[in-house]
Amino acid sequence: MEEYAYILDYLPQGRAEDKNFRKSSLIIAIGENEFKLLELIPKSNIVISVGDRIYIGRSPELRDKIVSIKRRITYKELTSAAVSELPYTIETIIDKNPERFINFFNNSEPVNSRMHTLELLPGLGNKSMWSILNERKMAPFKSFDDISERVKSAHNPKKMIVNRIIEELENRYEKYKLFVAK
Repeated sequence: MEEYAYILDYLPQGRAEDKNFRKSSLIIAIGENEFKLLELIPKSNIVISVGDRIYIGRSPELRDKIVSIKRRITYKELTSAAVSELPYTIETIIDKNPERFINFFNNSEPVNSRMHTLELLPGLGNKSMWSILNERKMAPFKSFDDISERVKSAHNPKKMIVNRIIEELENRYEKYKLFVAK
């Protein structure tokens, strides 16, 4: 269960295609830990901004912005504004907890005898993967800049993770989910 989510879009009149007579306001959000895409029902008369981090956990008394989680949605159900906001929001989530993603580079393991988890990152090939593995044997990576400095072919490791998360949300890879909850 997600505890916090980031607002990707706010629909004060709900979705246009919703045929329900009583349309309610909707928030489209992404979960902070499992990157679940969600529709949330906001409380009335509150100020909501795209990019806000809001509590969506189990304690109703802590939910100051939402009434409930309406449902989990797919990437295809995102509004165009939410799709535009998604890469920036994912980058914000990564920036708030960089250790989690640096640890991915430090601790990832082979998927099988022919493929390593690192190779699942867009833009990271076999050569770069071996460079990362050799460098992390000498010392664990401390930051994204450290990865870029020590592995010249890994130009923007944070962007690789952002792109992988988006690809997983788009459901391009059903077999291997590295960051997004199934």
